[in-house]
Amino acid sequence: MRSAPARCRPAQLLWAVLLTAACSAQETEDPRVSEFGRYEGYSEPRFEEWVNTSGYVEMRDGVKLAVDVTFPAVDGEAADGPFPVVWTHSRYHRNPGALNRIFAPEGVEVPEVHSQVDARGDLQLLVRHGYVVAAVQVRGGGASFGTYEGLFSDAETDDAREMIEWFATQPWSDGNVGMWGGSYLGMTQYMAASEGHPALKAIVPNVAGLDMYDQLYPGGVYRKDMIDHWGSLTRSLDVEWLAPPVDEDPSGELLAAAVAEHEHNWDVEREYGSGKFRDHDVPTLDWSDHGFSGVLDEVQAAQVPAYHLNGWFDIFVLDAALIYGNYEGPQKMAIGAWSHAGMPDSALMVERGRVGAIEHLRWFDYWLKGIDNGIMDEPPVHYAVMSDPGEWSWTSAETWPVVEARSVDYHFAPGPTGTVASANDGALVTEAAEPEGQDAYRVDLTATTGTTTRWDNAVGGAPMMIYPDLSANDAKALTYTTEPLGADVTVVGHPVVHLWVTSSTNDGDFIVLLEEVDDQGRSHYVTEGVLRASHRKLDQAPWDNLGLPFQRSFGEDVEPLPSGEPTELVMDLYPTATVFNAGHRIRVAIVGADADNIELPSVAPTYQVFRGPAQPSRIVLPVVP
Repeated sequence: MRSAPARCRPAQLLWAVLLTAACSAQETEDPRVSEFGRYEGYSEPRFEEWVNTSGYVEMRDGVKLAVDVTFPAVDGEAADGPFPVVWTHSRYHRNPGALNRIFAPEGVEVPEVHSQVDARGDLQLLVRHGYVVAAVQVRGGGASFGTYEGLFSDAETDDAREMIEWFATQPWSDGNVGMWGGSYLGMTQYMAASEGHPALKAIVPNVAGLDMYDQLYPGGVYRKDMIDHWGSLTRSLDVEWLAPPVDEDPSGELLAAAVAEHEHNWDVEREYGSGKFRDHDVPTLDWSDHGFSGVLDEVQAAQVPAYHLNGWFDIFVLDAALIYGNYEGPQKMAIGAWSHAGMPDSALMVERGRVGAIEHLRWFDYWLKGIDNGIMDEPPVHYAVMSDPGEWSWTSAETWPVVEARSVDYHFAPGPTGTVASANDGALVTEAAEPEGQDAYRVDLTATTGTTTRWDNAVGGAPMMIYPDLSANDAKALTYTTEPLGADVTVVGHPVVHLWVTSSTNDGDFIVLLEEVDDQGRSHYVTEGVLRASHRKLDQAPWDNLGLPFQRSFGEDVEPLPSGEPTELVMDLYPTATVFNAGHRIRVAIVGADADNIELPSVAPTYQVFRGPAQPSRIVLPVVP
């Protein structure tokens, strides 16, 4: 702000010189702002209206894809372009209007929604700033023709290349194309980038994954509940909950013909349920072909500028860190305090929408419009540090993992701590406890983290991610709990667990939960990891795994635990940025089942978990001073 002239008239000459310089600096100070979560003055909203259109675009093999295109408008007419185009390649309905009507409570008035832009403020922000926004339904879904050939099939990715070409060459396009979208819609951006089309100038993948095997069989354990939910959902979207017809099909005749072709779509539940190993030989399922990890070399070669967005409670948060660590193009990463979909904290959801909208606009302005807003001069990583429930703050870093973190071992030790009625009520200490010892645990097959977990939240099984007080689940577990903390302990990064175990069945699923116990004794979920003991063999990952343990999980790698001989299991937990508050406790809980979230064993084994200097079972936490 310019100072008042009277403020620049001091009596002494020296002060006159100094203050004249200060006033001059104030007069020339740039009023624009461009920083993480703030953007003013670099790009102005020139449009207050938009118009929606839809139609079919024919692919190389004659399959027609349903496409929505939203234009900036003036007085109800599409504005004169050309404009840059940002689009999404969606497995779900390109237009959510019909779903809104299907699922609205009886008697509730549903506003008319004719496109994704009508439903989303972040996309409206882009249109107002002079972008064309589009949504394309993948083949085999919605109003698109064809048959779905599996997640991220070659045909689907070829379609993405053709759609980029189509968008770049339309008369209303200036030839600069970007992509938006989350989850499946985030992964289709990486798949599209693998094609190396020169018109694709930038992508913003949100809550997207790297490797589908590690997502559906983490540690060799099948997340059956999650994939069954998703398979059922997408089947209903394909053949039951019909998408709106495109503009040229007012009678719905073409829509009916497209849906008829979906009847023979790839069976998600059957195919993934049969792929027990990463090298499983199933004719229509090749793990290396169905996902981003299968085209990693091509994506690295293309070097499309990418802004990776994720949340600490998302199922793909580890993937975000791995993608960031392996990406070779210009990039940024932001990780918030949220999950894949909804959470009950309304302020957090508002922050997610606000930051997401601004960062999309800043990224596209820089890479698609050539506006030098300084986004590439900032620290490349921003993340939320979580403290008490509902409290978090943003911070930045030059690298991931953060260089300030140091590994601190918390060893399993004998109890009791008097904090939980678990199978052992063991202690968690920073010195390896003597003497040697072990804790026996008969697996309780009713143990569960609930039905509103991060896994349910990601696939439509739970619109809100809500973890209960885990004390009841801890009572069905082995637990190791610290004394009340004398000071805050800030953990930022990837916890790693070392377990020395035996099992009565020579195998077993080891689910490890990291929790914070408050001063009222309530146990709060922080993060988790899982490993099937027979999949324990460590190998070199086909990508930079950030120094984390990697299980290849080929059929030939699977080996039962030796009878009676303590054997080490090493696993990482999903990363986090959490402050364990002074006066609270850190707890590790180990269960052999998560009844509502993973496939259960047919027999409940008995585990022995060993501790002490010779078999130092422990959790290694990345602690930031």
